[in-house]
Amino acid sequence: MYELKDLLISLAIMCVITYLCRVLTMILFRKKITNTFVYSFLQYIPLTVLAAMTFPAVFFSTAALLSAILGTIVAFVLAFFKRGLLTVALCATFTVFISEYIMSLLNL
Repeated sequence: MYELKDLLISLAIMCVITYLCRVLTMILFRKKITNTFVYSFLQYIPLTVLAAMTFPAVFFSTAALLSAILGTIVAFVLAFFKRGLLTVALCATFTVFISEYIMSLLNL
């Protein structure tokens, strides 16, 4: 397992990299960005990176792949119909919980 020292070093490296990314962005883009394409591109980068990091973890965070798929489908359907974030998260979690409970009863 990891030692506390290794975790603290990893945390410090991540902090430095995150800080450098923010500072370099402020240094490189001192003027106001007037190009709407570049501005919108930079606005969506954090959301895209967050989605790319978290979406694969959805399929490995449950006991069975089927329950993860069902929860994801429920989340996509509710998001498509513009439900709130809390509603989507709770319904997807409930779907995973119920599907895993049913699968444990059926010994799948």
